[in-house]
Amino acid sequence: MTAAGMHKIKIFADGADVEGILNLAQDPRISGFTTNPTLMRKSGVTDYEGFARKVLDHVTKLPVCFEVFSDELDDMYRQALLIAGWGENVYVKIPVTNTKGETTAPLVRRLSDEGLRLNVTAILPLGQVVEVVDALSESPGAIVSIFAGRVADTGRDPVPLMTQALELMKPHPKLELLWASPREILNVRQAEQIGCHIITITHDLLQKLSGLDRDLDDVSLDTVRMFHDDAAQSGFLI
Repeated sequence: MTAAGMHKIKIFADGADVEGILNLAQDPRISGFTTNPTLMRKSGVTDYEGFARKVLDHVTKLPVCFEVFSDELDDMYRQALLIAGWGENVYVKIPVTNTKGETTAPLVRRLSDEGLRLNVTAILPLGQVVEVVDALSESPGAIVSIFAGRVADTGRDPVPLMTQALELMKPHPKLELLWASPREILNVRQAEQIGCHIITITHDLLQKLSGLDRDLDDVSLDTVRMFHDDAAQSGFLI
């Protein structure tokens, strides 16, 4: 069991706060870590390799995912080899395309064939899933990260897409589907119910995980108490 009330899905903490990562490495609910250049920038990281090595000095067993940041496929290859060399528990994140919209599938296939464990990221439409799964067909172990939260941001239900992705991945048992960018704890339950292997949760959203399946009467009472206490502290009079 990875978390209270959860039996099947693994939780990867998503962030770039070193102290937070090291604390969460001791949390039995956490099965791995992901980060990306945007999260690093928000956390003030300026030394990419220094940040990564500091994390890997302490997180030696759980998977940790670090992303290439070049926009050229040849340089992505170079960066991927370097990142993979930082630790045996490292998964190298490769975006599904570069900024020109050019597919990285040939690179994914090449790296996969060379034995690197990859996390192919920023996937949204099903066509990208088909291409990535095919490129990873000989993988020693890889993660297919679909940004279900961003799918939902467009007004589309991500559950059918994620379900179809799982069907596509069935012939490849070494591949794991990751529900990326969840917006609420409901997404954790949705991901688990369809059989998704992994979900990322930000450090902030993790604080809400303890409310999973909480009694609704208790939530209602806490809400009423919050309104009452805030009115009293504000000194409201009518």
